[in-house]
Amino acid sequence: MKKLALCTLVFAAILALGCGRSETPKEKTAIDIKGSDTMVNLMSSMAENFMKGHAGKNVAVTGGGSGTGIAALLNGTTDICAASRTMLGKEYDLAKQKGLSPQEFVIGMDGLAVFVNPQNTVDSLTLDQIKQIFQGQITDWSQLGGQPGEVVVLSRESNSGTYVYFKEHVLAKGDFVNSARLMTSTAALVQEVSSNANAIGYGGEAYGHDSKVKMLNVRKTADSPAIFPTETTVREGTYPIARPLFLYTNGVPAGLIKEFIDYCNAPEGQRIVREVGYVPLKG
Repeated sequence: MKKLALCTLVFAAILALGCGRSETPKEKTAIDIKGSDTMVNLMSSMAENFMKGHAGKNVAVTGGGSGTGIAALLNGTTDICAASRTMLGKEYDLAKQKGLSPQEFVIGMDGLAVFVNPQNTVDSLTLDQIKQIFQGQITDWSQLGGQPGEVVVLSRESNSGTYVYFKEHVLAKGDFVNSARLMTSTAALVQEVSSNANAIGYGGEAYGHDSKVKMLNVRKTADSPAIFPTETTVREGTYPIARPLFLYTNGVPAGLIKEFIDYCNAPEGQRIVREVGYVPLKG
């Protein structure tokens, strides 16, 4: 009996030790990135090159707009949010209510270009003229010295960070003209501008580096010089419509998520920023 009791005690002790031992958490092998359509090509290139140097790791990138990405971050359905605008105060408030702590990282800069059809004879506009066009006060290209024709206004949808930035910084938080046609992506907007001689739209200047559309020079005021969106003018701040490109995480990133964000800001990642058509943080 004594032997049996002793064996029972030893077994119980071993079992207790086993139950008290915490298992080592599994290393993360996959990252989800959701958000900005402006940044989707950039993040896809980042992911592809990152995975080449990280065998067995996977980085999945989807667009949908900055608002969609931020919502996914707040809902816990993405590891990283890509955004072409800063998080809004109400989004930070919601994060706080959920016990979340969003962390912001800048990985590059973007000049927000104004696109017209290559046949359009107008080469430059002031910020005020752009505002009047997108609010419906200028309705014909002849009012701007161009060939007669009704201006066709194209805009991104309201869940787009590009839409929010343009509305705040160009329209001074005013409303778009009711006739503005809302496009699901910058690529779709560029395609429409390329096939419509009277169309005008806006988007990341990386989408304008081909013959499909013409990017306009922009003047801050009528007396200011006309500035074309380039790496130099965006980084120096002389181009009037420029913005940072952000990544957001919930909490201080660690493990694979930290490795990816560090990669984006490392020389290799910044080379990709430039190659895709955006502006790296350093020259």
